[in-house]
Amino acid sequence: MLKAVFLDYTGTIIKEGGPDMEKLAMRCYKNSKIESPRKMIAYWWELLKKYETESYGEHYKTEDEIVDQILETCREKIHLQDNLEELHRLCQRFWVHAPAFEDVQEFFAKCPLPIYVISNNGIAYVEEGMKEKGLKPAGIICGDMVRAYKPHRELFEKGLEICKCSPKEVVHIGDSKTSDVEGARSAGIVPIWLDRNDRQNVEEDDIITVHSLQEALEILKRMMLQEGTITDKGI
Repeated sequence: MLKAVFLDYTGTIIKEGGPDMEKLAMRCYKNSKIESPRKMIAYWWELLKKYETESYGEHYKTEDEIVDQILETCREKIHLQDNLEELHRLCQRFWVHAPAFEDVQEFFAKCPLPIYVISNNGIAYVEEGMKEKGLKPAGIICGDMVRAYKPHRELFEKGLEICKCSPKEVVHIGDSKTSDVEGARSAGIVPIWLDRNDRQNVEEDDIITVHSLQEALEILKRMMLQEGTITDKGI
């Protein structure tokens, strides 16, 4: 029986853009040798995923430490010349102030189950971002709690511990095939892939795929109807 929903933060709740990320990318582009703002954004996310993957256990680094590492790499590799502290603050602002997707408020309002946010970002940033957007999750689980990032199973298992559920009692919704889908599966949790950009192909038909959080609500409704935990008038 489903008892909770795990929901990804960046790319699922908040957009991977917004004014602060745009300012960060533009300043890095203008003050380095990289070819375009678009390539700068791609380079940033590439480095972020690389350093998150390397950050685990005794080698764990916080997201703030990883941002410092990214900026230092940009200084060395693409000859970034800018105030790195100011750039770091823009990234911190992005974690909090990035705009939410248009379907997020409705999902929180109508979801029939408690929502737990699972994020690589530091808990203080996620808490402030949720408060700013008027969203009230049942809990927030972040990488700092287990010294590991998605897709490591420890982050998902911490979520299960906090919500007091078994893997079969939870679904995880997220936009990343690696971090969210593979990570949830590693902990025995059913993943729902939020494919906002319609990247689905025939080789991925075994994955429950939605294109919006509204579609995810319909999936949850069907799952709960099949369980008999709600009636067709339940939600």
